[in-house]
Amino acid sequence: MRRTALVTGGTRGIGRAISIALKTAGYSVGANYAGNDEVAAAFTEETGIPSFKWSVADYDSCVEGIKEVEGKLGPVDVLVNNAGITRDAPFHKMSPEQWREVIDTNLSGVFNMTHPVWPGMRERGFGRIITISSINGQKGQFAQANYSAAKAGDIGFTKALAQEGARKGITVNAICPGYIATEMVMAVPEDVRNQIISTIPVGRLGEAQEIARCVVFLSSDDAGFITGSTLTANGGQYLV
Repeated sequence: MRRTALVTGGTRGIGRAISIALKTAGYSVGANYAGNDEVAAAFTEETGIPSFKWSVADYDSCVEGIKEVEGKLGPVDVLVNNAGITRDAPFHKMSPEQWREVIDTNLSGVFNMTHPVWPGMRERGFGRIITISSINGQKGQFAQANYSAAKAGDIGFTKALAQEGARKGITVNAICPGYIATEMVMAVPEDVRNQIISTIPVGRLGEAQEIARCVVFLSSDDAGFITGSTLTANGGQYLV
């Protein structure tokens, strides 16, 4: 039976690569997005993957959005929590709004998406929850107290929920990418990128497709004995 995967933030960057890789692997894929209608429409036209608009920061929107996806594609078997934002600022300049926006999307958004699909996964005896955390959730980063806190919280969420899902055939894992050659990173001035690359032992930025391949593996039956784990994919920049 063909399984259904839902990828949040699935029309751009790492999420786009994940959506395409899962479709290539034989999944029926839905891609969530929050804002850019033009990009989402182009993504769907190019890939044939339907896109669905809602904010993961709003629980009720997630419930309704997931219902729409499941009505069109079937029950969600694989959830990839990839959606995330940054609102960087040194802590003494960080506003409550900057803190709240990042926590609401990057941490609460993981709850908001996982909670509605969890009962169905338990009933069916199968599920894959994969959350894209970050190297900065492991080591911290200057001017990212909000982002690092949220991404570290994603790892704690993963470890706790894995213990609840294990006997129901649900695995819960996190992936912590390092610096990936997305539009956002490539927009950084070249001299700054070169400084970043100089700290990466493999001597290059990662590719979005490399993270996508990690997701495809963790989504598969072959990964059924892996749960509560954090897969670090950062080129050796930070070792845990």
